[in-house]
Amino acid sequence: MPKGICLVSSVATAIATGAIGQEVTATYSLYGTPGLLEMPTAQSAPENALAATFSYTEGLGQVALTFQVNQRLSASFRYANVELFNDPPESGTEREVERGFDLRYRFNNETTYVPAIAVGLRDFLTPGRFQSEYVVASKSFGDNLIVTTGVGWGAMGTRDGFANPLGGDFEVRPAPDLPGGQLGSDQWFRGDAAIFGGVEYQINDRWGVKAEYSTIDYTETAFGVVRETESPVNYGLTYRPRPGVQLGLSYLYGTQLGVSGSFELNPNARATGSGLDKSPPPVKVRPADSLAAQSWDRTALPDRALRRALGGLLEIENITLTGLELTNTTARVRYINSSFRSEAQAAGRTARMMTQVMPPSIDTFILEPERRGIPISAITISRRDIEQLENRAGGTAAMLDRSGFGDAGGSQGLDAVASDENAFSWGLGPYFRINPFSNDGSVDVDLGLSLRGVYQIRPNLVLSGAIEQSVVPPEDDPTGVERTPDIQNVRSDGSLYGNDGVPVLANLTLNHFSRPGTNLYGRVSVGYLERMFGGVSGELLWKPVESSFGLGIEVNQVAQRDTDMGFGFDEYDYDVTTGHVSAYYDLGNGYHTQLDVGRYLAGDWGATVSVDREFDNGWVIGAYVTQTDMSYEDFGSGSYNKGVQVTIPQDFFTGTPTRGSYGNTFRTRVGDGGARLQVDGRLYDVVRGGHLPDLSDTWGRFWR
Repeated sequence: MPKGICLVSSVATAIATGAIGQEVTATYSLYGTPGLLEMPTAQSAPENALAATFSYTEGLGQVALTFQVNQRLSASFRYANVELFNDPPESGTEREVERGFDLRYRFNNETTYVPAIAVGLRDFLTPGRFQSEYVVASKSFGDNLIVTTGVGWGAMGTRDGFANPLGGDFEVRPAPDLPGGQLGSDQWFRGDAAIFGGVEYQINDRWGVKAEYSTIDYTETAFGVVRETESPVNYGLTYRPRPGVQLGLSYLYGTQLGVSGSFELNPNARATGSGLDKSPPPVKVRPADSLAAQSWDRTALPDRALRRALGGLLEIENITLTGLELTNTTARVRYINSSFRSEAQAAGRTARMMTQVMPPSIDTFILEPERRGIPISAITISRRDIEQLENRAGGTAAMLDRSGFGDAGGSQGLDAVASDENAFSWGLGPYFRINPFSNDGSVDVDLGLSLRGVYQIRPNLVLSGAIEQSVVPPEDDPTGVERTPDIQNVRSDGSLYGNDGVPVLANLTLNHFSRPGTNLYGRVSVGYLERMFGGVSGELLWKPVESSFGLGIEVNQVAQRDTDMGFGFDEYDYDVTTGHVSAYYDLGNGYHTQLDVGRYLAGDWGATVSVDREFDNGWVIGAYVTQTDMSYEDFGSGSYNKGVQVTIPQDFFTGTPTRGSYGNTFRTRVGDGGARLQVDGRLYDVVRGGHLPDLSDTWGRFWR
């Protein structure tokens, strides 16, 4: 038995959902994907499931995040801490951190006679030690047993392999270039192949057993991985103490034990059901004999009384009235939604409150949500529709069809409403940062406290800043990879910032937001914009309210701050003009794409492509890749930036209305190539929540 067996497992409360297209619920492998132990299966997790898996076997610890994009496509991102033999092996061992991306597509649903069949790529973006391709089939028998067999290439084709059945150019697999990090498509499905397989039996709802024949031969393909193997047959035991949580114990290679823990969350399965929002007030229906009224007595009911009454009612919903324009038949309301994640829900609450106080002659409501001091859209609603559709079947869709959406009006005729809130606000809380692969393959962690303050000079002119005190500072030895003298360390020196043990100025910024024209939005930010850079940032966005397309441009003139994070810029004496032209497109069904083309902080030119899946309940799961003209040698290991972004709204857990969220970006590395300025308040994220594509996605909350 090995000398060291380390238990690494993480259990979190999760939401259970049923299997799709199969009788036996999929379990997760040591690699974090639906599978046996090391080998994959053709099963799929529930659609939209997000699973985190932690596993350890001697010489290999892994952390994986897997997202079931739809019923058939899944994607994974994985960190692996690998123990390697030095060269020569007698000189001992060392640790190396690797990262990998997986993709898998299931072609069909299992039927009575036909198994489910899937094709997959493991570590497909970066040729590495475990890069593999496979085709796999799985067939369930009853509610408890599933049998799997498949053909693997790459690392999965190194034990008992045979000549590639594809023949021709596929017979030879090029040797991987481990330091390079370029897309390894020239290796896919090439070289020897091998047949793997296994069975899984679910004893009951909690316990299950697995057995597999692994075709990964570590003595041949893992390039020095410390792994003692005597048998290709692996065995495993799974335990699910509650739905969505899986613990695993494995006996591998006839020599050692392995442990794992997986937990699963699903955006479609909320812990608090549909939420714990307090019930909205009912729509106040006007008497039939008042519908023909053309005006009202302003002497008995002056405009200021209506503003005061409506402002008080909206305050109950944590919505701030900032402006009101009244005519005999129309009420235009401008407001700030500080509570509801969905602007559609805030619009519905605002319209309900307006029915409580507005004179009967007012038959048209114009709602203008405001963010960062600027109106972002105008939603025109008939009061008659509100009265008629509140409790009618199909009323939600009908309300959307009958409402109008367009650019917000100007300030002319709008009576501003002074806010009673203090212009200054502050908060104290913890912060947590991960800086992966900024140094010699390690992962820097920075944990501390942040004191943040905001002073609203005017609604669209805000001074904000933060002072941070690190409690667990990052390492202060950014050795990094070798670079040429011409490449500025714009991110690789990040661990030097804020590690002196004293409070530091994280940022201090004056932000001004504007509406320079129809469908146009502007932002200017001045000051210490982020931890490493300060200067001036300007942005202009063209985004019609009803369009799925937006176009923006950002230009920044910044200098690199001193590592003590004070007020100076002398230590590096480096300044740069950076910026991008950005195109945004809402593909529908919650899919958003963004293309940024321009110049990055190190002076390199290139582009970033990102794709996000946003759920109606506020979850966002996406991925991005950045490629620039910086050479692979200068960039270092990885050669281009790529990562996965996850954002979970706070109300998913609490059930109560809030605009807060938890988010993190899982990167392959934080290097100097493709590094972009971090600026708060980029315009597309500010305005799109009030535009028609986003409003349509969450319009189901209008009546909530």
